[in-house]
Amino acid sequence: MLMTTTPNIEGKKIVRYCGVITGEAILGANIFKDMFAGIRDIVGGRSATYEKELQRARDIALAELRERASQVGANAVVGIDLDYEVLGQGNGMLMVSASGTAVVFE
Repeated sequence: MLMTTTPNIEGKKIVRYCGVITGEAILGANIFKDMFAGIRDIVGGRSATYEKELQRARDIALAELRERASQVGANAVVGIDLDYEVLGQGNGMLMVSASGTAVVFE
């Protein structure tokens, strides 16, 4: 499955558009991650814990996008867009949403 943020595939012809598809992941941060990230905020530097969670959420959202494209008979997803939001009480949840257009190319 070819997945790209570009609206087309260089050197390939899109022969069918299967529609807009999405994949989402919502992950909660637990109290220990929040505590260690808070310490990192005080002393400075990057929060590897949150970075790993963000990567995991992005991977889940893109895997869902790939699966949904496969379900509609596509062999590629073009125009992929990733959005990030924090949700829930105290912004304790991270949501990553991926969307794109499922297509068939030859």
